[in-house]
Amino acid sequence: MTGPGGLPLFFLDVDGPLIPFGPRAGGHPVFPGAPGPPEAGANPLLDRIDPALGPRLAALRCELVWATTWEDEANTVVAPRLGLPELRVVSWPAPSDEDERGTAGLHWKTRTLVRWAAGRAFVWVDDEITERDRRWVAAHHGGPALLHRVDPGLGLTAADLRLLGVWLRTVRGRTL
Repeated sequence: MTGPGGLPLFFLDVDGPLIPFGPRAGGHPVFPGAPGPPEAGANPLLDRIDPALGPRLAALRCELVWATTWEDEANTVVAPRLGLPELRVVSWPAPSDEDERGTAGLHWKTRTLVRWAAGRAFVWVDDEITERDRRWVAAHHGGPALLHRVDPGLGLTAADLRLLGVWLRTVRGRTL
């Protein structure tokens, strides 16, 4: 159920968890001058990525995977700001009629991530996860899974990372 080295997957979204957005009293903290390609400077929201998150994510005992509409661009624009290596990327299929008819209320990423995990233990961090997604994953995924919703106004916090770290240690103990 776990991946290389017995590690669970960690599906990571960018907008919301890493780039906080929406109203926030006092505004969002910014971290200008982070490494990345020159064209990345055209997106001022990238300065909201806290580079301190990179080492904290890298320290988690899991396999980090981009699960974002940024797709491969997450490796060229976001990863350098976090000091992360190139990560595997979930490629999203084109929407189908089945998606339109059969998933009312289910996040459009949910079924793809469960297929991608193929029974492996996983964490999914996103700002759009709902209780319906959690129920669907529990009914259709053969391994442990934690769907963790991040407040998009705050982004991924130290408290989130502590909770995720505890879950990853617990699930590794059960699956190894």
